[in-house]
Amino acid sequence: MFDTILIANRGEIACRVMDTARSMGVKTVAVYSDADAGAKHVEKADRAVHIGGPAPADSYLRGDVIIQAALDTGAQAIHPGYGFLSENPDFVDAVEAAGLTFIGPSAKAIRAMGLKDAAKALMEEAGVPVVPGYHGANQEPAFLAEQAAQIGYPVLIKAVAGGGGKGMRLVEDPADFAAALESAQGEATTAFGNPDVLIEKFVQKPRHIEVQVFGDGTHAVHLFERDCSLQRRHQKVIEEAPAPGMTAEMREAMGQAGVRAAEAIGYSGAGTVEFIVDGSEGLRPDRFWFMEMNTRLQVEHPVTEEITGVDLVEWQLRVASGEALPARQEDLSFDGHAFEARIYAEDVPKGFLPATGTLTHLEFPEDARIDSGVRAGDTISPWYDPMIAKVTVYGPTRGAALRKLERALRWTDVGGTVTNVSFLSVLSAQPDFVAGNMDTGLIDRELETLTPAPVACTKARSIAALAALGLNDGAGDEGGFTLWGPLGWDVTLTHHDETFEARVLAEGPESFTVALPDVTHNVSRRDGTWWVDATKVQARVSHVGDEVTVFWGNGYRFVVTDPLDRDAAAGGDGNVIEAPMPGLVKAVFAEAGQAVSEGDRLAILEAMKMEHSLLAARDGVVAEVLAEAGAQVEAGAALVRLEEE
Repeated sequence: MFDTILIANRGEIACRVMDTARSMGVKTVAVYSDADAGAKHVEKADRAVHIGGPAPADSYLRGDVIIQAALDTGAQAIHPGYGFLSENPDFVDAVEAAGLTFIGPSAKAIRAMGLKDAAKALMEEAGVPVVPGYHGANQEPAFLAEQAAQIGYPVLIKAVAGGGGKGMRLVEDPADFAAALESAQGEATTAFGNPDVLIEKFVQKPRHIEVQVFGDGTHAVHLFERDCSLQRRHQKVIEEAPAPGMTAEMREAMGQAGVRAAEAIGYSGAGTVEFIVDGSEGLRPDRFWFMEMNTRLQVEHPVTEEITGVDLVEWQLRVASGEALPARQEDLSFDGHAFEARIYAEDVPKGFLPATGTLTHLEFPEDARIDSGVRAGDTISPWYDPMIAKVTVYGPTRGAALRKLERALRWTDVGGTVTNVSFLSVLSAQPDFVAGNMDTGLIDRELETLTPAPVACTKARSIAALAALGLNDGAGDEGGFTLWGPLGWDVTLTHHDETFEARVLAEGPESFTVALPDVTHNVSRRDGTWWVDATKVQARVSHVGDEVTVFWGNGYRFVVTDPLDRDAAAGGDGNVIEAPMPGLVKAVFAEAGQAVSEGDRLAILEAMKMEHSLLAARDGVVAEVLAEAGAQVEAGAALVRLEEE
């Protein structure tokens, strides 16, 4: 076994690898960028090495610097985590050339699965079913349009070097093919440096089911399946294991297909074979097809660990150090059910827009597995993926596990930034999902009911008013009374775009009357618990600076507002299109004097590994363009201004 390993990653996956390494007596070395100097993974490691600036290209993608850090610290092996260099075969070659061990598959195996078109051809040879489509070298737009017509609409355009939904477009009408192709190729070029695409038949009721495999370079086993059908923008939201509705016959067929795929390329370590499944007539062994193989540990691996009792990172370290496969197929089994929900800093009502911010408050439920790379006080950076944590729950049945998930989300408290926790809570109770009757289009179909901004009721507003005044621990020994009567306080709060005033009167040391515009509540604290109008309320509060958050089913955010500031802001300019987050201006389509219509794309902002189109909010004429392509801008920066109506 290794004495020391370097983890070429950051955030929750770096912390997760460190936990297992420490339990095995293996020392760890962290690497960090300027933006991560005070990060959790740096604190957890035995040693840490600075590797460059905040941009991934200046730090976490600098393979030569990372390898030198491993050599300088005496590490014998490098664990890549996921993302960054984890599936870069040139990096694997360089690691091995330096006399180090790469904790993962060979460069040859990664190359075999790195391009989707070549991988599909290889899988066909290995007897793994593949989706009908075109995977050839001819990339002429007219030729690709012909292939799409032959396959039959709807079709998917997918970047051959793609992943994470980048370079992927669904086309349902032949008239839209050319524009979708151009868009997919542009995004693929930006993300992967390779514009080539493949065309696939789009399965009408698709489920995304993947098989966890593990190999030693010669033989492989599978650790059963995960269902990852709940997706938005082709990115997974909630994953579970095992897949609901799975039959023993299909599980065997999928598992063996995964093993054949791994053994066909001499796979070593943990990997995932992803399948698209036609769930229109239930799960059938003749209705699943290979999509791609991820030659690394997956984000959602905890659900497999929960049902099998296997520590996949431990297996990675053992096999990479020269041990044989830790188990035979007949030794492996699973029990119960597990769910994982990904907690992100993102503004769901605004189209899942990635968000930044300082985490003023962070608490998780005790009866769930939490994988996180941040702590209270840490900042969600615009340079990296905005994941806050993964919440994983286990239960003896799917129903029991789902109830634990709903409770865990209710008790996940994040202050300082907008999050998707409310969205996940609503999604976990969505009837089709609860019944196990979902496909990859469920979220898009139900988007309107799943994504409204949580609006605080008057009881939550009353609690927020007390917290804003610092009265959530009571009014003190004198109970807030003077010789002339109870003391009173006024506070103005803004919730979403609504500003309201509250009048608070102290009725005793821990009892208050809170008058809102349309209702009055009696609010008290008894043994640290909130009571509103004689009803016990399981709310928690956070008050940092001018922000108050009431955690009660949802995280309701309030801002303590100065009425003078509010009046001044009322005269703001509504004609300006602003950057919703820090990022890189990728393209600008507007010109001064140009007439635009509501919904026209005026610019593209690249942030947090995604492209975001900035649209005209109304019909009008462009007065001036305030940013150019290539500019790095802050959140709120003015990009385009329209003439006054």
